[in-house]
Amino acid sequence: MKLGVMTVLFGDRSVEETFKYLSELDVQAVELGTGGYPGKAHANPDELLLDDSKLQELKDLVKKYKLEISSLSCHGNPVHPQKEIADGFHQDFEKTVRLAEKLGVTRVNTFSGCPGDSPGSMYPNWVTCPWPDDFLKILEYQWNEVLIPYWEKAASFAKNHGVDKICLEMHPGFAVYNPETLLKLRSAVGDAIGANFDPSHLFWQGIDPVAAIRELKDAIYHFHAKDTKIDSINTSVNGVLDTKHYGDEINRSWIFRSVGYGNSYKLWKDIVSTLRMVGYDYVLSIEHEDSLMTPTEGLQKAIAFLKEVMVFEEKGEMWWA
Repeated sequence: MKLGVMTVLFGDRSVEETFKYLSELDVQAVELGTGGYPGKAHANPDELLLDDSKLQELKDLVKKYKLEISSLSCHGNPVHPQKEIADGFHQDFEKTVRLAEKLGVTRVNTFSGCPGDSPGSMYPNWVTCPWPDDFLKILEYQWNEVLIPYWEKAASFAKNHGVDKICLEMHPGFAVYNPETLLKLRSAVGDAIGANFDPSHLFWQGIDPVAAIRELKDAIYHFHAKDTKIDSINTSVNGVLDTKHYGDEINRSWIFRSVGYGNSYKLWKDIVSTLRMVGYDYVLSIEHEDSLMTPTEGLQKAIAFLKEVMVFEEKGEMWWA
């Protein structure tokens, strides 16, 4: 496996400054934001697709610092009920795919998106229960009329441009938020759809990431190394559904943490070992969203932690085998 970093946390630094700093920390791969929520500070498709010299500069920097690009990320909501918003995220996706083709990158990370409850909606509607029956009607509309048709076309576009792995992050608030919904969309659209497996969004839903990895198996195309700390006191009172601001750490039911600050070494070792057992031998890409640490402190601690739990070498054989 390889150690990677999503470079969005260094959006205030140049590409070369970021690559140099990460290479000095023994990072082997970078995940670059190319639009949508991650922004495009280090890889702007609007520039790179129109200027071959700038594209070559990026390739040269990747090579200079002995890195590889694990994925391009354009997380957004391309099925947003407001057409202008949806079109913006969709354009980011298509530009990202075209840029990935030019860079020789086969993976693009994003969200499934979440439609509204009807063609006349203004905002997304994330359904979390089956009753009253209105909610089941909403789900039928969202999946059959919007989500599946959109991703069928998007997957075809991606494959035509050399991107055969659309890595959807299972994130509450979007239609794909757990293994069941990921596999539902994959079954409808095909194996271009897979997971950008981020355990931080699973922890607070009560999902065991080890069990989820075993369920998804070869549908895992990319991995985000991010942790979540569940506050047992607040959760025992209010449960895990929490709309308070992420900065209100002391009152929230859970908060995002750097790896190791939410769950134990043992669990993270189990996660890495299970990834190996199901055949995932790619990048663990650190995504820093820990509000209790600076980006540099959180990243350095995450790197040190992952070096202890990752499996870097080839699988061995039993001496008697």
